[in-house]
Amino acid sequence: MSFFQNTCKPKGFAGKIMVNMMNTGHAALAEWGLTHIKIRNDDFCLDIGCGGGANLKRLLGKSSNGHITGVDYSEVSVQKSKKLNRAAIQEDRCEVLQGNVMNLPFSENSFHLVTAFETIYFWPGIQVAFQQVYRVLKNGGTFLICNESNGKNTKDEKWTDIIHGMTIYTSEQIEKALKNAGFSKIQVEQNEKGWLCAICKRDN
Repeated sequence: MSFFQNTCKPKGFAGKIMVNMMNTGHAALAEWGLTHIKIRNDDFCLDIGCGGGANLKRLLGKSSNGHITGVDYSEVSVQKSKKLNRAAIQEDRCEVLQGNVMNLPFSENSFHLVTAFETIYFWPGIQVAFQQVYRVLKNGGTFLICNESNGKNTKDEKWTDIIHGMTIYTSEQIEKALKNAGFSKIQVEQNEKGWLCAICKRDN
């Protein structure tokens, strides 16, 4: 397995290196993405594909009386996220679980906010995955997607060539899948770096 395959599912020692790289390398994207939404002090939030747990820590800082949950299908990612957010877990403000986006281990109407940073590339079917997100969101809840690649830069094809199972989606593909999953009030933002941010609501 190539080192960069660990972006999909971190494993072993190389995976531990990768999740540390993710925590620092995705920081600017996460901060940019979070400027597009409002997080209330008592929100229940879910970060899917939580990786090394840096975004769980950001969400904890923005919802000091809420509860933040992370889920990832990589054991290495779960371990790192738990270590980084140990204090919040001990205070019962945070929980990190190993699970799959295609069958989220949560009941309906559980979260005010669901986030996905640099992870939908690796979901085996975004239509089904988005339906799962819709299911666990509360009525009026927000789903935030942030990607560094918008599917229109041919230079990004090198990553799909070397990372098995990776798909880079355009804003049009993401918006269509979100609509088909039931989401409304879909807003897509892009910046000069080619980063993409999609924000949508569950309204019923």
